[in-house]
Amino acid sequence: MPNPKTVMLYLMDGTPTGRMKCSLSNWIGVVYLIPRADLGKCKDRPELNQTGVYLLFGTDEETGEELAYVGQARERKNGNGVLGRIAEHVGEEKLDYFTHAVVIITSNDSFGPTEISYLENSFYQQALKAARVQVTNGNDPSPGKVTEEKQAELEEFINYAKIAIGSLGYHLFDEVTTNTRSVPETENESLLFLNSSSASGKGRQTSEGFVVLEGAQLREEFTASCPDTIKRLREKYRDRILGGELTKDTLFSSPSAAAGFLMGSSANGRFHWRDAQNVSLAELEARELEPVEDPED
Repeated sequence: MPNPKTVMLYLMDGTPTGRMKCSLSNWIGVVYLIPRADLGKCKDRPELNQTGVYLLFGTDEETGEELAYVGQARERKNGNGVLGRIAEHVGEEKLDYFTHAVVIITSNDSFGPTEISYLENSFYQQALKAARVQVTNGNDPSPGKVTEEKQAELEEFINYAKIAIGSLGYHLFDEVTTNTRSVPETENESLLFLNSSSASGKGRQTSEGFVVLEGAQLREEFTASCPDTIKRLREKYRDRILGGELTKDTLFSSPSAAAGFLMGSSANGRFHWRDAQNVSLAELEARELEPVEDPED
C-alpha cells in the first residue's frame, strides 16, 4: 500500500475554480493549475517563466472525449518560459479545445533541457498507456539521454508529480484497474458479474466509479427506451468494441452507467451487478454500512 502523503493546495484567487498551487512535503516540485481565462493573471509570477513541463486539458465538443496535450518549454533570453509557451498555444486551432493548463516546475529552478525532455516523454507515454484521455501530440517527444542516476531521480520526481496532478483532479496517468476499493486476495474476490439475456461481463467498483473488464459482451442493439447518455457512451468507446466484445478495461462514472453500456438500455447497476454468490451490489453496500455491534451491549 502507498504511504500517506501531505498535499498542500493554495487557492491563488481564493476560490476552488480559480488558479491553484499544489506542493507536497519534502518535494522540490511545484504544480500549478491555471484556467485558460486566467493565464493573463499569471504574468506577474516570475516562477512561471522558468523552464518546465506543462499539460493542456479540454474536451472534444462533438464527442465529449477528454483531450490532453503534453509539452515542455525552456526559459528564453526574453524572460519567457513555460507560461509564455502556453500563451503561444492560445492562437493554435489544433489546441483550441484546451480550457486548463497544468504547469510542473521546481521551487529551486533546477530543470534543464535534459530533465524536461525526459519528463515530457514520460508523461506522454504514461498518458498513452493509461488511455484515459486522447493525447493530441502530433509527434512522440524525445526522451533525451540521461544517466541511470538521473533517471532514478526523475522517476521519483514523476511519482510525486502524478500525486500532485491527481490531487488537482486530473488522473490521466492512472490505469483504471489500479484503483479498486480493495486488493483481491483471490481471483474472484471483489469481482462483480452482470448476466442478462443479451449482455454479460465482469467488473469492480472503485473509488472513481465502476470498471468493466475487457472481454465483456455487449447487446449490439439499443432498446427502444435506451437513454441518449448510453448511446453517447457507446459512441465514445466505439474503438474499444470489436464484434460485440469490450477489448479494454473501461471506467464508468457509476455501476448503472456500466450496466447500461453493456445492456444497451436504462439499467439499475446496483441490482444487475452481483457477486459470485448472486448477492446484488445494493445488498453488499448495505451490509458494509451496517453498524458494528458493541460487544458490551
